[in-house]
Amino acid sequence: MLVYFWGFLYSNYFRFWLKWILRLLTRKCELQRVFDGSGAGARRTLSIEHSLESSKNKVLRNAVHAEEAEVEKCVRDVMKEKKIEQKDTGFKTNLHITLLQISGYKRLYSNVENLRKVPYDSDNEEHEEQLIELWNLLMPHENLKARITKQWCDIGFQGDDPKTDFRGMGLLGLVNLVYFSKHYTDEARQILSRSNHPKLGYSYAIVGINLTEMAYSLLKNGALKSHLYNMVSGLPQMEHFHQFYCYLVYEFDKFWFEEEPESIMHFNQYREKFHEKIKGLLLDCDVILTLQNTKKP
Repeated sequence: MLVYFWGFLYSNYFRFWLKWILRLLTRKCELQRVFDGSGAGARRTLSIEHSLESSKNKVLRNAVHAEEAEVEKCVRDVMKEKKIEQKDTGFKTNLHITLLQISGYKRLYSNVENLRKVPYDSDNEEHEEQLIELWNLLMPHENLKARITKQWCDIGFQGDDPKTDFRGMGLLGLVNLVYFSKHYTDEARQILSRSNHPKLGYSYAIVGINLTEMAYSLLKNGALKSHLYNMVSGLPQMEHFHQFYCYLVYEFDKFWFEEEPESIMHFNQYREKFHEKIKGLLLDCDVILTLQNTKKP
């Protein structure tokens, strides 16, 4: 209760006067001070985002909701509102990049959410082609005998028709699995092989879809901001979300075998432990979590 009370006082009273005093002393607004005091990356972008969202000025608050096409105008409007000369190209460039990162994160979430909402449709030729591509990438030396077959269990699906396993994450789950198998084929086949371990084995495809849900939830709640703001100077793309997913798959496999669970029946317990580990890593404002960073040269 006391923490909430002091937070309320700071947000509504002390912050305003502190900003006023600092502007008087430095002759710079809060946005200028942030850009001067930190380099490109999550620390700067998160600070600017917070400053804009907390502002009592409608022009500044609206800037965090700007679409990509509106960013340039928003930059001019903010500079005019804060009485910053338009010829200050350094400030203009930095604010433009920062607003692109902020708007890009929101758009990325929207794109990921839209893909998640697409149900797997066995009558859709493109969906079926991606599913068959997944099999061929993981099992290149074994032909699929039929579309509906127990062979799907060999790559970790629950039954003889994988479409039922995509219900929670829709097409996003399949796209993630195919992306990892296509761009990191050796790693995907190695992890599939490890997943068949007689004691520590797990269902490769089902776990992969589960990790799609983890990546999705971290994007949705904003936990991926530090990672993406550090990784991308501008608009985050779907490619960057897929890359983070690849990191999760690779790291979860290592985590699972390091933990040596007694049984697959304890999956949810270890899945949550892994989730907490990733959330802890993402609290670091300097974090970048990519598969390239985990592999030995």
